[in-house]
Amino acid sequence: MQFEAISIEGLSHRFLSRTRPPTTALTDVTCSFPAGKVTSIVGPSGCGKSTLLLIMRGLVEQSQGAVRFMYGDGSGRLVPGEAPRMATVWQSFNLLPWRTVTDNVAFGLELGGMPAAERREKALEAIKAVELAGFENHYPGQLSGGMKQRVGLARGLVMSPDILFLDEPFGALDAQTRLYLQEQLAELVERSAKTVILITHSIEEAIFLGDHVVVMTARPGRIAATIDVDLPRPRNIDVQNNPRFGELFSEIYGLLREEVRKSMMN
Repeated sequence: MQFEAISIEGLSHRFLSRTRPPTTALTDVTCSFPAGKVTSIVGPSGCGKSTLLLIMRGLVEQSQGAVRFMYGDGSGRLVPGEAPRMATVWQSFNLLPWRTVTDNVAFGLELGGMPAAERREKALEAIKAVELAGFENHYPGQLSGGMKQRVGLARGLVMSPDILFLDEPFGALDAQTRLYLQEQLAELVERSAKTVILITHSIEEAIFLGDHVVVMTARPGRIAATIDVDLPRPRNIDVQNNPRFGELFSEIYGLLREEVRKSMMN
């Protein structure tokens, strides 16, 4: 069977505390994330975007509702199945400072028990894919912020995931490096046709990289809208000059403006 989508139905989550009332992060979230597409998720700070990612990733158990991984059964129907291979690239680099670039990229493969020669070969392929060839034996302390994030991206890609989660992957970088890595990521995603779920605060980034943009409300997070990004691929940064890009930005910001105000009042 072939993986087709993540289906989320009636998802809610509350964080419990011994000293304070429970915090409801998400409430009645229902949406789907199609396979082979890039879905961007935007919303005000604290709206539950990262919590939603952690639940889909299996790192947090939801309070209510269901997350299902849907597969085609060959007869045109979709049926739930086991979680596919997944990898996550976080905003923080989380590199091991005593390991080289190659060894950092291969770390997950090592934990999985892959033989040394095979994991090195795969790590070198991933390093080349993110344009870090020549830095295989460097240590994190010898790299710029953008290079460290490319190591993080290679570490996700080397796992050959069916779903790649990106949680604000470029949020800690300067504007120029961010633009460059956005273009590089767009090329990688288009070549691989992977299922990608991107959490971002940037509307421009959500549109540039996404096939769909899921807009969330202020906490407790709900789905306000899902917007199709009908811009041609392949894309480079010049797509921002397309009038349709501006129309999509205005539509998404129009949905977010009041939600951002609400989040600032909480």
